[in-house]
Amino acid sequence: MPRRSVMFTPGDRPAMMRKAPSAGADVIVFDLEDAVAPDAKDEARTAVREVLTDPDFDPDCEVCVRVNQTGIAADDDLRGILGREDATSDESSDFAASRAVETLDSVMLPKTEDADDAETLADLLDERDADVPILALVETAAGILSAESIATVPEVDALAFGAEDLAADVGATRTDEGTEVLHAREHVVLAASAADADAIDTVYTDIEDTEGLREETEFAIELGYDGKMAIHPAQVAPVNEAFTPDPERVEWAEKLLAAKEEADADGRGVFRVDGEMIDAPLVAQAERVLAYAEAADET
Repeated sequence: MPRRSVMFTPGDRPAMMRKAPSAGADVIVFDLEDAVAPDAKDEARTAVREVLTDPDFDPDCEVCVRVNQTGIAADDDLRGILGREDATSDESSDFAASRAVETLDSVMLPKTEDADDAETLADLLDERDADVPILALVETAAGILSAESIATVPEVDALAFGAEDLAADVGATRTDEGTEVLHAREHVVLAASAADADAIDTVYTDIEDTEGLREETEFAIELGYDGKMAIHPAQVAPVNEAFTPDPERVEWAEKLLAAKEEADADGRGVFRVDGEMIDAPLVAQAERVLAYAEAADET
C-alpha cells in the first residue's frame, strides 16, 4: 500500500493512538521520541504496548513506532513495547509480545546518520522476531550525506526527510520557500529511488495553513516523493488528495498496462501506446498511478 500520508501520534496518549486510524492516514506512527518528555518514556512504552496488544485494535493502515535514537534508548523502547527477547519470560508475557509483533508493521528510526545505525536497529528487531521494515529518518548533515548507504540496508524500506532538524543541525534559517534545504530534499529522493525505497517528505509545521500544506505536498510530488509526514489529523486529507492522480492520468495508466498485457500475451517485448514507445520506467509509473488511485478509493 502506498505511504501517501504518515501521521505522528504521541506515544504517551493512549486515547489518541486508538483514534489515530480514523484520520485516514496510510501510516500511523506512535512516537516515542520527540513527542514524549524524557521522564515519560517508560509510561509511553507501556501505553504503546497496551494499544498494540489490544485485540480490539485492528486498523487497516500501517502501524509504525518511532523509537529513540539507536543504542540503549532504542533497545529500551523495543523491550518495552515488544517484550523480553530471552526465554525466561512467562507465558502471558510471551503472548503479549507476540501480539505486539503481529500488530506492528514498521519501525521509524530518527536521526539515522549511517548504515550502521539502521543495521543496529535491524539486529535489535531480529532479536525479538520482529520481521518489519525500517523507515529511516534522515535529518542531520551526516544522515543526508549517508542517505545512499542507509537506503541500501535490506531492512530499510523508506527514507524520510526531516527538514526542521536538518536546518537546526547546519545552522540554516527556515524560510517559506525552503531553498535552504532543497538540495538535501532532492538528495533524499535520489537515494531512495536508487535503492527502490519509498521517499517520505518532511512535515509541514503550520497545521492551520491547509493551502500551504497542499502546495508544499504538490511540490514534493514534483520532486518525486512518495508520501509526506503529518503532525495533525487535519493534515491527512489534504496530503492524500494531493497524491490522488487525476482521472486522465488514471486512464493513461490503465491504457498502458492493458497494452502491456496484450504485448506480453503476444510475446512482444516492445509496444506502443498512442504512438509512444513504452519502456520499463513508464510501466512502473503506470503501476504507481493505479496504486495511488486504488489507495484513494479505499480511503
